[in-house]
Amino acid sequence: MVQAAAAAAPETRPEGRRRVLLVGGSLNQTTITHKIARELSEHECVFTPCYADGMLGWAAERELLGFTILGGRAKAMTEAYLREQRATIDLGGARGGFDLVVATSDLIVPRNLAGVPMVLVQEGMTDPEDWRYRLVRRLGLPRWMANTSMTGLSHAYAAFCVASEGYRDLFVGKGVDPAKLEVTGIPNFDDCASFLRNEFPHRGYVLGATSCLRETWKPEDRDTFIHRCLEVADGRELIFKLHPNEDHHRARREIERLAPRALVFASGNTGHMVANCAALVTRYSSVVYVAIALGKEVYADLDAVTLRRLLPIQNGGASARRIADVCRRYLS
Repeated sequence: MVQAAAAAAPETRPEGRRRVLLVGGSLNQTTITHKIARELSEHECVFTPCYADGMLGWAAERELLGFTILGGRAKAMTEAYLREQRATIDLGGARGGFDLVVATSDLIVPRNLAGVPMVLVQEGMTDPEDWRYRLVRRLGLPRWMANTSMTGLSHAYAAFCVASEGYRDLFVGKGVDPAKLEVTGIPNFDDCASFLRNEFPHRGYVLGATSCLRETWKPEDRDTFIHRCLEVADGRELIFKLHPNEDHHRARREIERLAPRALVFASGNTGHMVANCAALVTRYSSVVYVAIALGKEVYADLDAVTLRRLLPIQNGGASARRIADVCRRYLS
């Protein structure tokens, strides 16, 4: 049914005005697409949360994937944000007639988007190439099974906008066509200095930014992570910022058991929290780039040399405009 809708003839539009579908996911992904859409105001931009067809779509419809961006808190936050911004929503791209798709993930490419030019935009840090990555590539398993380590490997896009030259090299090494790569920087991580202007009341603390590794079937020893945060703090104030996609009730219980004096935030502007901290402790989280850009003391699973090489371009917030210019090439 979705396929048929997508194949329908587009509505009559003024000459030169095109219909663009922007696919979100997490709140980070959705705000990225929204910033790009603001730079494409001459076109009709419509939004949808991340969606799937086949077995994944069947499971999402039955609310079995609430721990992923296909449902649960992530989808609810995306829909709430889009309503708040009064954006035009076209769930699952059901109305069809698209001239371009802008997506922040290609782990799932729904069938109703086949044949529509796509501009893929890097959302942030990608997962390491661990045994899941190697297994998926060797056996040709679905890309989503190795999560963001498989970003860019659908090859289903016309252009792939990436964060930095370091990431360009990383994706080329995985087999992405260099001709499709555009080093534009990425919204949300291209103007880290702006986070220094904030009203977050705390200063000089150690910030523990948790990850959603368990929600994506990766091992995590949360007790060890909390102990590491306590060790780095060494008497300084300790604050934890919970990952939006993790189980917050479980995370709070774990922190209260081992670090009862720490402050815990489940919401709030993470960039502001990083800007005001003295040190950041995390595992795999894109917020580490904010800390690196601002010269913070960083403790993460990736070494500082690698993080600096991959650091998204700091262009004062120009990435959305640069990505929009890439989109226009396929809308002209």
